[in-house]
Amino acid sequence: MLTSLAVFAATGALAGFLAGLLGIGGGMVLVPALIFSFEAQGVSPSVLTHLAIGTSLASIVLTSISSVRTHHAQGGVDIELFKRLAIGLVIGSWFGAQIAHALPARTLQLIIGIFAVWTGLRMFRGSKPIAADAPPPSATELNAVGGLIGVASAIFGIGGGSLMVPYLVKQGVAMRRAVGTAAACGFPIAIAGMIGFIYSGWGLSELPAGSTGYIYWPALAGIALTSMVAAHGGAVMAHRLPAQQLKRAFGVLLVLVGVRFLIGL
Repeated sequence: MLTSLAVFAATGALAGFLAGLLGIGGGMVLVPALIFSFEAQGVSPSVLTHLAIGTSLASIVLTSISSVRTHHAQGGVDIELFKRLAIGLVIGSWFGAQIAHALPARTLQLIIGIFAVWTGLRMFRGSKPIAADAPPPSATELNAVGGLIGVASAIFGIGGGSLMVPYLVKQGVAMRRAVGTAAACGFPIAIAGMIGFIYSGWGLSELPAGSTGYIYWPALAGIALTSMVAAHGGAVMAHRLPAQQLKRAFGVLLVLVGVRFLIGL
């Protein structure tokens, strides 16, 4: 038990730091790490991927609070933009949890790996920002984008930064402000997704003791010990590193995680 707690705490520290540094919820690190840990513990293959995703989203509730406070204190969060995205994010994340519940575990692992590689390559290459004088996105577009990112984030167990950051950068938002705003968007995604995974996994006999739906509380406790402090440190570093370096670090991370996932299949 103590060994497992130490593993979860170390994983939480890494995920929290990356959450603050890159504006992601840490899910692209947590989900694979939790899957491998649950496999080692003998959790049923039919639920372990879903359990990893649900637990990852629950942990993002914690890391996003710490990360957002730091980004906001340094002027890195566009509050108005966040408000216009939030409704779509909540609705999309709830439905994403129900979609994930309906998918087989191996299918989930496959799409997570492909998604990570695709997003990482896209971020590493960079996208051309929209001209500064281009009109801002409409409320309808932001609701739609928020909904789609919410659905995808719940399926992948992430805070949405790997989708939100490239979108905001393309809209002309400065990289550091895009990272901070994406970190804020991770909170409503995580709350709605966590509730959705509790609901969809409620009462399943294959789940291990200590679970409520697809949330595994011992893992969440270990992650919580370190993730919030580490997220603060990552957010501080995000305002000291060059923007291009942040983009490339983000891209390399996602490609490595995605390739590891696909090799594992």
